[in-house]
Amino acid sequence: MSLAHSKLELKLRGIPVSEGVSRGHVVVLNRHRIIPAKTNFQTLNQAAEEARFQAALDDTRQQILEVQKRLHDEIGAKQSLIFDAHLLVLEDPVVLEEVKRKIRKEKASSEYALYTASEKYAEALSAVEDSYLSERAADIRDVIQRVLENLTGQSKQVGLSDLTEPCIVVANDLAPSDTAMLDPEKVLGFITAAGSKTSHTAILARSLKIPAVLGLGKNIDELKSGQSILLDGFNGFVVISPSDQMLFEYGQLVKRQNSIETSLDKIRTEEAKTLDGHSIVLSANIERATDVQAVLKSGASGVGLFRTEFLFINRKDLPDEEEQFQAYKKVSESLTPEPVIIRTLDLGGDKLLSHVNVAAEMNPFLGWRAIRLCLQEKELFRTQLRAILRASAFGDLKIMYPMVSGIDELDEANKLLEECQKELKDKGQKFSEAIEIGVMIETPSAAMISDKLAKRVQFFSIGTNDLIQYSLAVDRLNEKISHLYEPTHPGILRLIKTTVDAGKTNGIWTGVCGEMASDLSMVPLLIGLGVGELSVTPSMVPRVKMLIRSINMSKAKELANLAIDIDSPKEIHRRAEELSMEAVPNFFKAKRI
Repeated sequence: MSLAHSKLELKLRGIPVSEGVSRGHVVVLNRHRIIPAKTNFQTLNQAAEEARFQAALDDTRQQILEVQKRLHDEIGAKQSLIFDAHLLVLEDPVVLEEVKRKIRKEKASSEYALYTASEKYAEALSAVEDSYLSERAADIRDVIQRVLENLTGQSKQVGLSDLTEPCIVVANDLAPSDTAMLDPEKVLGFITAAGSKTSHTAILARSLKIPAVLGLGKNIDELKSGQSILLDGFNGFVVISPSDQMLFEYGQLVKRQNSIETSLDKIRTEEAKTLDGHSIVLSANIERATDVQAVLKSGASGVGLFRTEFLFINRKDLPDEEEQFQAYKKVSESLTPEPVIIRTLDLGGDKLLSHVNVAAEMNPFLGWRAIRLCLQEKELFRTQLRAILRASAFGDLKIMYPMVSGIDELDEANKLLEECQKELKDKGQKFSEAIEIGVMIETPSAAMISDKLAKRVQFFSIGTNDLIQYSLAVDRLNEKISHLYEPTHPGILRLIKTTVDAGKTNGIWTGVCGEMASDLSMVPLLIGLGVGELSVTPSMVPRVKMLIRSINMSKAKELANLAIDIDSPKEIHRRAEELSMEAVPNFFKAKRI
């Protein structure tokens, strides 16, 4: 990290992880980390000690569930899933067995047994070059500290609950559970010595919309309680005693950002139409029924992806048909007459149910998941299909099957759907008999037979995240090969074009609901390839709309035609970015000082 001096002004640089600019005084938190001393008792009531340990685990589990529920209610289901990993730590059989062994064989206290057993694994993860895995060490240590606090009766003493006025929090590190409990009214921003963009702390900061700079390292020692500082979450700068000139420059940055937000608000209700009159359907991705308000506020044309699996996870039981029906009905009614596309269960891979017995798999992302799981767990699938069908009487609902790789899967799913329709009809229950069916194009095989699939469905939605991962055989979370994860790879673009062309030939539309749709550099390329619908997070809807309204479809098509013939993914990305920057330069320049 770097330092720069100008008289009293001191500029530090870290890692920008959550956008925004804050100015305020520093409050340094000295988190007390419990490190138990080695204790070996000559005599130890093993049963009592194990019972004490189990009680601490139970208390910790309840505390984490409370934090998770708060996040779920206030931010969203996706963010609350972070704490699933914390709950799993409490159930790790290897660690738990080692703790019990140390209590029984070494006559160690629960505190010392737990700390030494867990720290061994945390250190091993910290040493892994893959940043995603190394960051999981922070999760382990966070959970273990909670258990130790419950064992010892000591509180964290971080002082977060004692903040009486708005400030910028500085700490060596903030655990995800600490960050989740931050009050945005009191915390103007936060800075840490450790951390990265992939950490759960960073993810939560972005969700809470709290400006944050992590990874200052030893430079964190320059920050003292009471100092007046400026925090730049766009570029990763922390400025101690900012000069008048520095404050002016950042004032201009904030003005540019505010100007953008004002212009975005003005077009909220406008159509997503290019300068030369080509309309694009711009939808939103949601995870729960309560996300409807964000969709309405964003100006989206309905929902292009309702991830229904979030109704099923983080709970002790399965949602029954009535609960699902009410959730789907609420979304449909709230957005009528706009369409809502409900993706059937996409469980498996990184999203598992405790209620479904899923054996450990060598390659879970290539295993028993999504439509494959549903076609074997037929009653689970039928219950969801009936709930969706019943809700279709209250709005324009569409059904979308995930992870389809062949015709047989689609035919079998549609057969089950027809059986559910007959069942409801026999009971006299209302549903839309004209409900549209679509499939997600996420596998290379689906893209390559899209001409066959198109004859059986009413729309396609391309899940670019999985399509790229499966087509290029790249785990994007693996830092050693993440550079190979290239959305602009010619092979990916050809698969998208093949799908779009197959759809047009058969009179159906094709959308994109993966991350490419939210990437401003990729939007002109996608619509140039013929994509007719983009579904993005509600927060990105205004920016994508502004971009669409600022480009010519003729230029987008020219870019797409050129991209199909270019060999280099980087060159394609450069040209795509240039077109986006030309159309909406402020989106790219506004963050700079």
